[in-house]
Amino acid sequence: MLTELMIKVPSDEPWTIHIPHLIIDTACGFLITLILRKLFASINFIELKLKIALHIFVVIIATLIWTQIKWITLQWFYGNLWQPMTWFDFGTWTSASLTVLSTWTAFYYGIKIYLDNLEQTQKAAEATHLAKESQLKMLRYQLNPHFMFNSINAICTLILKKESLEAVKMLEKLCDLLRHSLYTDPLEKVTIKEEIGILSNYLDIEKCRFTDKLVVDISVADDCNELLIPSMLIQPLVENALKHGMRSNQSMCITIAIEKTKSYLNIKVSDTGKGFGDESTNKRGIGLANCEQRLKLMYGKSHRLEKGNLSEGGAWVCITLPISGHNK
Repeated sequence: MLTELMIKVPSDEPWTIHIPHLIIDTACGFLITLILRKLFASINFIELKLKIALHIFVVIIATLIWTQIKWITLQWFYGNLWQPMTWFDFGTWTSASLTVLSTWTAFYYGIKIYLDNLEQTQKAAEATHLAKESQLKMLRYQLNPHFMFNSINAICTLILKKESLEAVKMLEKLCDLLRHSLYTDPLEKVTIKEEIGILSNYLDIEKCRFTDKLVVDISVADDCNELLIPSMLIQPLVENALKHGMRSNQSMCITIAIEKTKSYLNIKVSDTGKGFGDESTNKRGIGLANCEQRLKLMYGKSHRLEKGNLSEGGAWVCITLPISGHNK
């Protein structure tokens, strides 16, 4: 196009020469850029100053070669074996060749730098994603021995009391918990209905331990059952309340309420236990800390976890999550 605008159109060149020469000129330029690409790749790893000098030298040599090819083929079309170039012809043809090759070189390195940066960004994002997945798996698996130990203790208590039938039922529920823990992908989200089902199994085991001292009230809005949340998100909060909030020789009621607003899902776990003490001395246990880390990794700043004490006694923890669709 540049040759056409700068040289061909202003001249009175016949079309029988104009078109074939333009095709040869373009094909030759295309071939030169392929060679330049190979040369640029071969000198890409040398010192910067030398590399810049070599690039300038290579582009100038390629420009002079291309200019000579243009001129020689043009003379051949006119039937002249050789006719010296005037300084005007040399300046015009060389300027066109140099402009094209310099522009191509700039585009080549611009695109190369963009693609290299894109590749580095993708690699960094992939590394961050893998690290985040590994941390999430670690946090999720950290819960397994924790609640399993307490569950086995509860069943042992039943066996010591010689309540064999009840112990068998609890073992079945423990098997369900274990199966869920082992075969559910730590990174997979589950429906609230599934989460509550597993939580109910856990609570049934804990009720054997605490008998009538533990009362649980679970309330889930009908339009929340199929929404998705991280697996085993609520269970550690309940376990945390039992371990750190229950007073000896006193009963405790745990309330779990799940509802949604237009854009967010609210999960609130409250109890009538001891409540949160002074922040500097309060040991919250693995449950709440684990939950906070998992939510931060999975939702970033789009979630909220709040906690506090109830005026009538006890503690509450509220998790607010962006609504996640109905499909896994």
